[in-house]
Amino acid sequence: MDNTEHGADDIIEMVKAEDIGDIAESLKPKPPPKLAPRGIRTFTVCRQSDETGVSGEGVVIEGVELASGHCIIHWLYPPPRGGIAIFDSLGDFLKVHVEPHPANKTIITFEDGEQNTY
Repeated sequence: MDNTEHGADDIIEMVKAEDIGDIAESLKPKPPPKLAPRGIRTFTVCRQSDETGVSGEGVVIEGVELASGHCIIHWLYPPPRGGIAIFDSLGDFLKVHVEPHPANKTIITFEDGEQNTY
């Protein structure tokens, strides 16, 4: 654009002629620029002892840790369906159901073979 003065009609005409395609495209809805992380990591929870006498010994939970950090657990007790719980993180699950019960000698085994004992 040069430095000459333009009236409002001239500016509208310039926008229409030069930029209408770009403006129309910029107004179209766009998908979110980023999606949540993808991926899951499965694990089992094995209790070598059950100090409360509720869920039993052996593998008592199968779980999934999502890439977002959320943790979904499936209690295998009571049969036949067990129960489902969702936590904001694996750490939150551990704080509630594992760390307060050290006598259970809990072993968490991930699908890649990593094991953590509590």
